Amino acid sequence: MLDFVSAEGGRWHGLLFANQALPSRLTWCFDFRFEDVPDDDDFSPLSLAVEWMPAPTDSWRRMGGLHLTSAAFTDPAEATVYHYIHHRFEAVDLRLGEQDGPSLRAAVSLSGDVDRLGADPVHADATLTFAGLLVALPGVTAPDDALARLAEFTDTTGLVLDPSGATAALRFVPSA
Repeated sequence: MLDFVSAEGGRWHGLLFANQALPSRLTWCFDFRFEDVPDDDDFSPLSLAVEWMPAPTDSWRRMGGLHLTSAAFTDPAEATVYHYIHHRFEAVDLRLGEQDGPSLRAAVSLSGDVDRLGADPVHADATLTFAGLLVALPGVTAPDDALARLAEFTDTTGLVLDPSGATAALRFVPSA
C-alpha cells in the first residue's frame, strides 16, 4: 500500500490551448507532490496531477474559493497519480481554498482507480505555487500576440513573458 505523505513543491498553472480538434480554451493544472516511497534499496517518486480543468474565473488571482469537479476521465479533466507510470482516475473533486497572491491552498480527492493502482480514493491537500500561464496556440509565436489572445480569456494585468523561455509554449508570469 502506498503512503501518500504530502511534500513541499506543488505547483499550479493555466494553459491556453487549441488544436485542430479543440477550440481555444483556458484550463488549469494542479500538481501535488508526495514524499518518495521506499522501493527495495531505492525510492520511487509519487505525485498527483489534475490537468485540463476549466474554472469559472476571470483571473488567476481569483481562484480561491472555487469548487471544481470532473465526473469522468477527460470529461473535462484528466487526473493521474504517478508511481512508475501514470495511473488514471475517473472522478475529481477539487476545492481551492485560501489564496495569497501566487500561493493557493488546494485539496483534492480522486476516485475511480482506472489502472488498478490499488489506492481509491486518493487525497491530497497542499499549498501550491503559481507557475504562470502558458499559451500554446497554432500560429501564435509572438509574445504580444500570445498575451492578447490570453487576455480574451483572463486578466493579464501584471503578467510578463518568462525570460527563461524554457518551454515550447510561451509562458507568462507575474512581474517581480
